[in-house]
Formats: sequence, structure tokens, C-alpha cells
Amino acid sequence: MATVLAWHDALNARDLGTLVELSSDDIEIGDAHGAAQGHAALQDWARGLDVQVEPGRIYVHDGVVVVEQQITSVTGETGTGASAFRVVHDKVTSVFRHPDLATALAATDLDEDDLTG
Repeated sequence: MATVLAWHDALNARDLGTLVELSSDDIEIGDAHGAAQGHAALQDWARGLDVQVEPGRIYVHDGVVVVEQQITSVTGETGTGASAFRVVHDKVTSVFRHPDLATALAATDLDEDDLTG
């Protein structure tokens, strides 16, 4: 969970060095529109973001971390979403963005029993 929180901090700060450090060499980044793999793809994706992503409720089970997120665009518009992370040896190996928490939990087979804190 700490790795995923640090990953969010690095993403919001656009600290690409730390983001890469927290991610495996073959990290996969995806959403409903497709996926990309590797540090170069991660950096391109992070550079292209025009939002801040604040973590909310966090669900954890066997290296899978689902984070409910509050998303704020540069224009001030807000929304919610969720991302599912796979963490192995303190490195994010994949992150998949979902439109909402229910979809992310269903995709990962996590549920309310996996809610932290």
C-alpha cells in the first residue's frame, strides 16, 4: 500500500524519476481504451495527464491494490474513478484505470472485506 501511495504522490508531482523508481521495468499502464508497457510509456502517459489524482479508500489482497480516486482537472472539474495496481517486491508492475470503484473491484475480485483501515 505504501508503494501505491508514493506512486500517487510522484504522479501528482510529475516526479518522473520517482515514478520510474517505484515501477517495474515492464510496467503495464492501461484503461478501457488500450494499454502500453515500459518506463518510456509510463513517462509519456504521466506527462500527458492534466489531472491531480487523490487516493481515497484502498482495498488490498495478495499484491493487488484497488484505490478509489478523486480526480481534479486543471480546469477545476472534479470526478471519481479507481485504479487497480499489481505490486510485486515493492514495485508497481501494472496499473489499470477504471471508471468507478465497483468496476475496479469486480475486475480484481476484491470486495469490502479487503478494505484497509
